[in-house]
Amino acid sequence: MQVELMYQPAFTLGRLQLRGGEQVRVEAASMVGMSTGTTLETKTGGFMQALKRSFLGGESFFQNIYTAPAQGGEVWVAPSLPGDLNVLTLSEPMLIQSGAYVASDMGITLDTTWGGSKSFFGTGGGLFMLRAEGQGQVVVASYGAIHEMTLAPGQSFTLDTGHLVALSESMPFKTRSVGGMKSFLFSGEGFVVDLTEPGKVLVQTRSQDQFLAWLIPKLPQPSSSSS
Repeated sequence: MQVELMYQPAFTLGRLQLRGGEQVRVEAASMVGMSTGTTLETKTGGFMQALKRSFLGGESFFQNIYTAPAQGGEVWVAPSLPGDLNVLTLSEPMLIQSGAYVASDMGITLDTTWGGSKSFFGTGGGLFMLRAEGQGQVVVASYGAIHEMTLAPGQSFTLDTGHLVALSESMPFKTRSVGGMKSFLFSGEGFVVDLTEPGKVLVQTRSQDQFLAWLIPKLPQPSSSSS
């Protein structure tokens, strides 16, 4: 699979170019278009894994497998929110934030992993993140642009949990609230994640949680009828 990213970074479209007979796994509702002759088969990838992915990891229960015709073909993909796409070529397992997964080579195994004390409480993924392992490429999405960081040995960095897209599984991290209870309730900040040691981190420049916190109070409220 060859991936071309177009119209970066605000409204990125991913063009997945496939050889004859090659397959690609795509998250449900992420397909924009496909070339003539490309076939689609919807699978769960194993009932229990699909159940965990859906109810614990915030991903779709079903995933779509696209197969290119003999002459080759292409599939276009895009995230649901205005933002960017990034291609991860795996050399080690990566942890992907809930809702960020878009597509991957068939050589990539996807599962939902328990974060335990490492969990990201400030995100929709709760205690779980999607774990990607194997040989090949993974396409991930962000809300806003994506900034890639590589931490050198001994280097550390702190992120708001809502801005994290993906990180190396081998990277130690822990979550904590910012300041005391007063800061947590009134500063506009919630949980952060402290990242340390070598590894790669993908950061999104906008946060869905912060956007929803701004949007929801502005939505019209249904009028209550008097009895």
